[in-house]
Amino acid sequence: MTRILPLLLLSLAPIAVFAQQLSLFTQYRENATLINPAAIEGDYFAYGQNLTFGVSYRAQWVGLANGPRTQTLRGSYLNTEYSGVTLLAGGHLINDQTGPTGFTGVYGRIGGVVSGDPEYSGLSIALSAGLVQYRVDASKIRLRDPNDVIGEQDQAQLFPDVGLGVYYYQMVGDGDFFYTGVSVPQVIGLDLTFQDENGEFYTKRVQHFYGLLGFYKFFDNDSFLEPSVWVKYAPNAPINADINLRYQMPSSFWIGTGVSTGGNFHMDAGIIIGQNTFDNTIRIGYGFDYSFSSFGPTAGSTHEINLTFSFEK
Repeated sequence: MTRILPLLLLSLAPIAVFAQQLSLFTQYRENATLINPAAIEGDYFAYGQNLTFGVSYRAQWVGLANGPRTQTLRGSYLNTEYSGVTLLAGGHLINDQTGPTGFTGVYGRIGGVVSGDPEYSGLSIALSAGLVQYRVDASKIRLRDPNDVIGEQDQAQLFPDVGLGVYYYQMVGDGDFFYTGVSVPQVIGLDLTFQDENGEFYTKRVQHFYGLLGFYKFFDNDSFLEPSVWVKYAPNAPINADINLRYQMPSSFWIGTGVSTGGNFHMDAGIIIGQNTFDNTIRIGYGFDYSFSSFGPTAGSTHEINLTFSFEK
């Protein structure tokens, strides 16, 4: 599941591009609702706040020209006032650019949480639906001859997209939380073909399958420990898992670390501003990845920054 830049098959046949199709995240807990539309924001478990807005920027492989760049904007709401089936809603905007290829998508998200009391446990089922623009700057795709390009203009296509997810959380012990979920954030598989007078460029979109698992262990000094796992699978690719551990200190600072089976080392840290002030929380987080895999070229480090605002409504 390691993300690779597009590779061109240099032959007389049409040109194909193979790449990791969905965006990756170092601080994936901050973008859990993009990974699984049924996910509950961590702000609810950690701070009891059910309305969240966030923005993030990720620069992957900064030592490599035209490495992936990802920006997200998201919002999420959980109605905690009723039992039975209660509302889960939100949406997000995502923009991703990798070399000459990229996509921009806007999504709405809606679901229900089945629960006797949402403050203690719940089973949520939700879907996301949106419109995605896939694009290619054909003038930047070069063949064996440095002067030979596919075309001289940008090309773009619009397609609908749907994601599905199931998520369960449960309070255990004295206020600790366990959560888990499975999702298919890109249900619609399709073939994208861009054609001009010089040939064809195509890429195939395939379904990705994700799993989330985590636990919040709270301590008497208002700190907590959160181990978590993000499992990723796509057809014809090995299963990959990100394994992470985050510690929220009694102060407003947190630190985390982890590894992935794909050969990446993770670190993240952040600070909370305004916790327990007018029932709102502002968080700023930074994530860092470094690849230690012995396979493939060294692409450089990855940097990610998140800004999140949450409050109780």
